[in-house]
Amino acid sequence: MIAALRDAFRAVVFAGAAMTASAASAETSYKMLDYSGLDGWAEDNHATALKVFLETCMDLDDQDWQSLCAVAQNQDPAGARHFFELFFRPVLIEDGNPALFTGYFEPELDGSRYRTSRFRYPVYKMPPEAKRSGVWLARREILSGDVMQGRGLEIAWVDDPVELFFLQIQGSGRIRMPDGTSVRVGYGGANGHPYRSIGAEMVRRGIYNAHQVSAQVIKSWVRRNPAAGHELLMHNPSYVFFREIRKISASKGPLGAMNRSVTAMRSLAVDPKFTPLGAPVWLEKDGESRLRRLMIAQDTGSAIKGAQRADVFYGTGDEAGQAAGRLRDPGRMVVLLPIQRAYALLPEDL
Repeated sequence: MIAALRDAFRAVVFAGAAMTASAASAETSYKMLDYSGLDGWAEDNHATALKVFLETCMDLDDQDWQSLCAVAQNQDPAGARHFFELFFRPVLIEDGNPALFTGYFEPELDGSRYRTSRFRYPVYKMPPEAKRSGVWLARREILSGDVMQGRGLEIAWVDDPVELFFLQIQGSGRIRMPDGTSVRVGYGGANGHPYRSIGAEMVRRGIYNAHQVSAQVIKSWVRRNPAAGHELLMHNPSYVFFREIRKISASKGPLGAMNRSVTAMRSLAVDPKFTPLGAPVWLEKDGESRLRRLMIAQDTGSAIKGAQRADVFYGTGDEAGQAAGRLRDPGRMVVLLPIQRAYALLPEDL
């Protein structure tokens, strides 16, 4: 899944700083709101949100969700706003922790199916023995030994070991071939070693202060200092293997936690302890670039913990990556739940 190692990405970008709210407390609260109280609700494109909702609603198991999905499949897009207002109620779920919204993306690398003088760094499938072992060889052993050699485990070869390192952190991406086609790869497993933050290690060594560290800063430093940079990357013993994703159209996003493609600026990664996967979520993100939009909860991430914690999928490529990397904003999110499910969450004395 694209979210498999997102906690590691947070650690890199923010140098190991605490990025998540604590897990649910005993004080989780539920408050039903009116649609008139959702800032910007009337101005959103509800038809687009309905289309994204339909991508995953058929996978929801509970009867109330299945019934709503059946109605949605026959819904005229022109009446999408009425559909949501008629069958859902907005519920503000809070656990006592402040809201935090960040972003993620699908990286693109340049590569080849075959090793060349330019494309020298392999993107590996997971070896069978690594699948059977809880903890396998560390990064340095995998890359410096011959355990992977001559076994046909290479999905592709890329030209930049730094971008490959960050591809492993993000968990999925696309590899552009010389003929213009792309190979899509997704998370295929890991070697079982804990992730060690490269950003935090740079701060520990006195290379940068914590507020200076970002993904771009790390990449730039490693490239300027190839020998020391290589050793810095080896500080992280965790190693991610990939699998080739063949059944997704190039026009669609990578697979989310529901094993369906996520959609740029409409899919949200959430904590399923609070927000059901597949549910519509009204997002009010503040900060420098305000966002008021109906999203669909279609992904998760091990760093995404809390009732008011979410990750916005920004899309594919460098531009999406830069926008996602800048996002660290407050606001609020309101979950749209089927009517009876929403009322069941409210205190009995209301």
